[in-house]
Amino acid sequence: MSKQQYGFAIIGAGVVGKTHAERLLSVEKGKLVVVCDTMAERAQEIADKYGCDWSDDLAQVLSRTDVDIVTICLPSGMHAKYTIEAARAGKHVITEKPIDITADNALKMIAACRQAGVKLAVISQHRLHPATQQLKQDIENGKFGKLIIGNGAINWYRPQEYYDSGAWRGTWEFDGGGALMNQGIHTVDVLQYLMGPVESVYAHCETLGHERIEVEDAAAATLRFRSGAIGTIVATTCAFPGLSTRIEIFGKDGSAVIDGEELVLRKLRSDLGEQSGNDISSFASVNKDTTTAADPTAIEGEGHIKQMNDMIAAIEEKREPIINGEEGYKPLEIILAIYESARTGRLVTLPH
Repeated sequence: MSKQQYGFAIIGAGVVGKTHAERLLSVEKGKLVVVCDTMAERAQEIADKYGCDWSDDLAQVLSRTDVDIVTICLPSGMHAKYTIEAARAGKHVITEKPIDITADNALKMIAACRQAGVKLAVISQHRLHPATQQLKQDIENGKFGKLIIGNGAINWYRPQEYYDSGAWRGTWEFDGGGALMNQGIHTVDVLQYLMGPVESVYAHCETLGHERIEVEDAAAATLRFRSGAIGTIVATTCAFPGLSTRIEIFGKDGSAVIDGEELVLRKLRSDLGEQSGNDISSFASVNKDTTTAADPTAIEGEGHIKQMNDMIAAIEEKREPIINGEEGYKPLEIILAIYESARTGRLVTLPH
């Protein structure tokens, strides 16, 4: 049965928690009722700004009858613990990317939500951008023909101060990885969403430009997709001052490039001689000076809003969220395979 409003609880009052609170203002049937953080002053700051309750007691928050949906905005290595607790309390869960940092934890999250009969969604808002959806439709309609190459590049910049600003940043325990797991997972997700499942990877991952971090700040991987296509993923947080992400799709009958959130190239053999083949005016461009390439707080919001609305619709329609736990697991599996290849020096076949 549908409701007039669905109560949201935000777990984690850091940068991402503030983003979720702001996005909820645009969710018609969503209402932020409480923010929870072990650092009470951070939770209270958001609560005061958005006119909701705050707490430093998770059990108390999960016991509230006015909380329907919990959003997990904590360090990546904490997603499983809090998702499972929320599920057992009967709350639907939206977790930030990545779903978690280990395959075991991710699968436990999915199983816990299934067992509790609640929905699980993973934030992967770049899948929903108009540019991505246009290319997905083109590929499914056969306009690219046989897919040949798919490349993803995340050439971002993070100063040493970024990693020094939190003891969890740049650690395997809580970040689960670096330029790939933290910054690059959206690009990995969109690439596999468009190109299809990855069959195998071979990779190098290094720490070359930062101190006092355990994880990679430079990574390069070659991929073979199950379709037979090949591709690459390159990721770094050392590319001063921070470039926009880039995805390139090349098929036998077409080529396309997404730069940031903008479809900057779409050339299809079927559209030769037709203006529509080159018309990209319907896709919104972005100011690349204010993206997360250089500023981790510059998080675009439309995709978050769409996923929050979709969670409500999934509850009402008794269906899966568009990006559920299984979908959120896919880019994690690829990144973990890349890390294993870099660690062992061997080709890694998925699933591994």
